[in-house]
Amino acid sequence: MKRALVTGGSGGIGSAVCEQLAESGLFVYVHANKNPEKANYIVEKIRGRGDQAAVITFDITSEEAVNQAVKKILEEGAIQVLVNNAGIHDDAILAGMETMQWQKVLDVNLNGFFYVTRALLMPMMQTRWGRVINMSSLAGVMGNRGQANYSAAKAGLIGATKSLAQEMASRNITVNAIAPGVISGDMTTDVFPDDWIKNNVPMKRAGTPGEVASLVAFLASDSAAYISGQVIGVNGAMA
Repeated sequence: MKRALVTGGSGGIGSAVCEQLAESGLFVYVHANKNPEKANYIVEKIRGRGDQAAVITFDITSEEAVNQAVKKILEEGAIQVLVNNAGIHDDAILAGMETMQWQKVLDVNLNGFFYVTRALLMPMMQTRWGRVINMSSLAGVMGNRGQANYSAAKAGLIGATKSLAQEMASRNITVNAIAPGVISGDMTTDVFPDDWIKNNVPMKRAGTPGEVASLVAFLASDSAAYISGQVIGVNGAMA
């Protein structure tokens, strides 16, 4: 049985991803940092359906914490599906943005990807099969007013995706990025009012976490073996 790790697995998109990957037959590690109770709930839900999952907690912005956590799970074998989903935003126009806001958002969204992915790559490479799926954002493709820090981090993730895809191609490991637009959930409720969505999203609605998770499940499958280095939008025709 292949094993997956989903960072930020206790969040809205993350939990949907965990459930769909588990339904696809993977053993899923549901990662959390500040919300282990929600991760436990997701794991129990997955197990209740007869699928397999476990909770793992660590701070993805700490190189030491990542390495310690990864060392434990690698004792049971390689992680062959990695979904770098953990992310935060802390918005302000750049002229008024605090240094802490800039550093914190890049630390979680970009440095966290680096620490976790680097720690898992060598064992994945040894199996000669793998999937790395990075959750970018439409903001990383188009930019977004008041989100220079978030847009920079998500654009950086796209660049890293394209480079890593080339590095891993000969090992039968695909690396792709997903760039969601407005997806319903905690991160967007207060940011995108219904009127804004109706005026700016051609489909006149927010997407759902399940719609993003379905794409993740496909990219993690054997059917997506020749898709790598791509940035795929889930945005209701916004771009």
